[in-house]
This record gives sequence, C-alpha cells and structure tokens, in this order.
Amino acid sequence: MVLDLVVIGTAITLGPLHNSAFILLLSSRRGVRQGLAFLLSWLANLIAVIAVVVLLTGGQPPARHSVPSTGAIAAKLAIGLALVLYGEHRRRRPPRPHGPPRWAARIDNASWVTAAGLAWLLQPWGLVGAGAATALEANLSTAGDWLALTGYCLLATLSLIVMEMYAIWAPAAAEARLNALRNWLGQHQEQLIVTLSLLAGLWLTAASIYELVT
Repeated sequence: MVLDLVVIGTAITLGPLHNSAFILLLSSRRGVRQGLAFLLSWLANLIAVIAVVVLLTGGQPPARHSVPSTGAIAAKLAIGLALVLYGEHRRRRPPRPHGPPRWAARIDNASWVTAAGLAWLLQPWGLVGAGAATALEANLSTAGDWLALTGYCLLATLSLIVMEMYAIWAPAAAEARLNALRNWLGQHQEQLIVTLSLLAGLWLTAASIYELVT
C-alpha cells in the first residue's frame, strides 16, 4: 500500500496543470491569499476522499480476495489502463499550441471561493480515485498506516506547499522564479502529461495484476 501511495502522490504533485494555475494565482494581486485558498481546498479534497474510504471500511481492510478487496484492485487496474491509454493518445496526437487559460485574464479579481473551486476542478480525479482504492487496504489500528495516509495527502500537496511558503518568505525572488517555472511547464506540458500518465498507469496496471494473481 505504502509504495502505491508514494507513486500516486508523486504523480499528483508533479502535474503541470494545477501547478501552472497555482503560480498564476500567486502572481495575482492577492496571490498569497488566493494560493492559500487553492492549497487548502486541494488538501481538503484529498482528506475528504480518504475519510469517506475510512468510514466505509471502519478502518479495517477487507479480507484478501473478498469481493470488496477484488473490486478495489479491479478499480485500480481500470484506472491504470485508462491512464496508459490516455498517455498514449496524447503522445500520438499532433502537437497543439497552448495559450493561457481563459480565466487567466480575470485572475486578479477572482475571490478565494473561485480559487478554492479551481483546485477542485483541476484535481486529477483519476489518480485521486486510485489513491482511494489503495487506501481501502489501510488498517487504522496501526500507526504506520495512519502515517502512510497522512504522508500521501501531504505528498500530493507538496508542490503547492513549497510554492506557497516560497511566496510568503521571499516574494520578490519567488515571483520571478515561479513565473520562469510556469513558462517551462507551459513549454513541456504535453511531455509531462504523457510521461506521468504512462508511468503512473503502467505502475498501477502491473501492481494490480500482481495483486489479482497472487
């Protein structure tokens, strides 16, 4: 479970779309506040999904090869295959120019509610679903599994936490460097999406098949 959560959390935190949007928010007139609203909403979404899973299981993993256990593994397998197919589709299609998103021009006047809603919209729900299916294996009577789930939520939010803290402690340097990072993300967006989709998808597919046959 722990290794799967590390892979999923890493794939989530490195996603170029939400990181680019977050940098735009930080560059706005009320950037730190809007960034904080985005960050807290992002983290709350992850925690809420895990909380629902824990409530359904009562903190005890289903028996191995039971219907719930097999269903969770099958869900991870389906998500893994979908990510592989999506990544391969993006890799094969002709390159397209990526301009700034439509909402970027109105970002200075956006409210914290808008920033929080943007986090919900940009969350990679396929990977979040894979994390939820993995969390079904958690045994909350052990401290290790508590730490694993907490670490997963923080890892999936790590890039936002680092950028938010950077903008607070060194605003002048952060603005220049984060805008340079956003430009780089924009130039390499397709490659990053394809790479993360394929790597995460292949991992989930292989791990799920192994769990089903053993």
